[in-house]
Amino acid sequence: QVQLVESGGGLVQPGGSLRLSCAASGSILSIDAMDWYRQAPGKQRELVATITILGATNYADSVKGRFTISRDKAKNTVYLQMSSLKPEDTAVYYCHVEGAYASTWSPRHFNSWGQGTRVTVSS
Repeated sequence: QVQLVESGGGLVQPGGSLRLSCAASGSILSIDAMDWYRQAPGKQRELVATITILGATNYADSVKGRFTISRDKAKNTVYLQMSSLKPEDTAVYYCHVEGAYASTWSPRHFNSWGQGTRVTVSS
């Protein structure tokens, strides 16, 4: 199976920046897409940013121009650089990765989630 480990959350003042990281480990054969989601208190989980196997990116309207998703293919790691943070960005951020891993008989699809990292934007 594939495990995801996130890091980089914390407390930051409005207007500040943070960088989240998510490293995937396991018998990974390929990665199709890597995403960041977030869930604020009392709200549904929402998609924040996506990066595909070809490097195409897509962002939620609420973070366009402020957040940047990137990846290190060699390290199977995805990053989320967050700038000009606002109090409404406060949430638990989750990474999500889909791809294929090596199993005993044949490659199998995986769909894994990180454990979540809390981001709090407050003065």
